[in-house]
Amino acid sequence: MPTCRSSGASARRVLELALLMLLSTSALAQDSRSAGNARDRAADEGDAAMERLRGAVARQKQAAPATGPAALPALPEETRRRAFDGLRKRAPSPAMGARARAALEKGKDAMVAEREAMARRLGQALGLEPPDMKAVAGIAAPPASKGWVPVLFVSSSMPVTTLRTYAAQLEKAHGVIAFRGMPGGLTKVGPMAKLSAEILRLDPGCQGPACAMRDVQLIVDPLIFRQHAVVRVPALAMVPGDPAQSYCERDEESPRATHVIYGDAALSGLLEEYSRLGGKQEVRDAQSRLRCC
Repeated sequence: MPTCRSSGASARRVLELALLMLLSTSALAQDSRSAGNARDRAADEGDAAMERLRGAVARQKQAAPATGPAALPALPEETRRRAFDGLRKRAPSPAMGARARAALEKGKDAMVAEREAMARRLGQALGLEPPDMKAVAGIAAPPASKGWVPVLFVSSSMPVTTLRTYAAQLEKAHGVIAFRGMPGGLTKVGPMAKLSAEILRLDPGCQGPACAMRDVQLIVDPLIFRQHAVVRVPALAMVPGDPAQSYCERDEESPRATHVIYGDAALSGLLEEYSRLGGKQEVRDAQSRLRCC
């Protein structure tokens, strides 16, 4: 009998343990299912939020370009007819037309004046016209000098190195370089401008408009050649007054030099020879400037 009671108690404990294990397994399974459902719900809610965000951005993009009407309003035919009738019946304004014509004429006059000013400056650069001293110095033009100016008659066929040497000497003596004509003819300015730059440029290797130039006047004057009967170059003459005056404004009776000195010599030697022939007073100032500087 004691043995039977022990067996019964053991059977009850086994049953209790089995029941406990069954309950634990059920609880674990329920917890697992709850955790999986929570993750699924979170993922669904995230997808829904992204879709709402995409929709809001799309609606904003569609609404942004709509800043105004895409087409004119469809007006009634009567309204359009009245508008065009009003345009046709608009009275012209004589005052406005006069102002427009005056502005047009003013623009034409300004264009002509600018063209003449450019031509005058080009002529002054080439020695075809006298320099505008008032514009350069900003003062009234001084009275014409009563002294003598050394004028060196040259040709474009002379070596550029020789012409550059004479230009350096004439800059000190305040002289002028005279050409009979321009290389290529009077209708071609480019070759003469190039030659002038090669002669007057301080640095022979410099290129461009910013190069420093010598303060020497170059003139193209066939009349002064004819007045002094210059037949070969180089030649020197002491011309009274302003030899840079445009030959168009002078005549055959304009003042001329007493002597003409020929020879490929330095400027000092040509001035000395001029003085020896009786022009001592005429060359005095030029010789003084040439010696002092």
